[in-house]
Amino acid sequence: MALDIDAIVDAVESHALASGYFPYVNGHEPKSTPTTGITAAVWVEHIGPARGSSPLNKTSVRLALFVRLYSSMMQQPADAIDPDLIKALSALFGAYTGAFTLGGLVRQVDLLGAYGDPLSARAGYLAEGDAEFRVMTITLPLILNDVWTQVA
Repeated sequence: MALDIDAIVDAVESHALASGYFPYVNGHEPKSTPTTGITAAVWVEHIGPARGSSPLNKTSVRLALFVRLYSSMMQQPADAIDPDLIKALSALFGAYTGAFTLGGLVRQVDLLGAYGDPLSARAGYLAEGDAEFRVMTITLPLILNDVWTQVA
């Protein structure tokens, strides 16, 4: 198996779009402020060997992506900002939990953290330009089999 990062990021973007919660999904951390509704962005957070997962002559990989959900703090009603973000987050977590392999591109989502930090999300705030956003940043850990060959 090769590390096809373009196909993996595209699959995560497409999956998020198909959920119906996001009018836009970027394949990078945005440089400008999202517009309306909830926007999502996907980018690489960390990559390294998946310890305890590799055979003797190959290296399996743990690839962690950030999937960040953005909602403007100016949206009304303000009481709906967090619940709307959590609904979108829950839809994504449900899909990741359901034996999510990105159409065979990865072995698995490391839901419980067998090879590092588990699937998780952290809430926060982000100032971008002259706007402030409520965000949920998902850490999406993916395990890929036999990405690199080891040579003695």
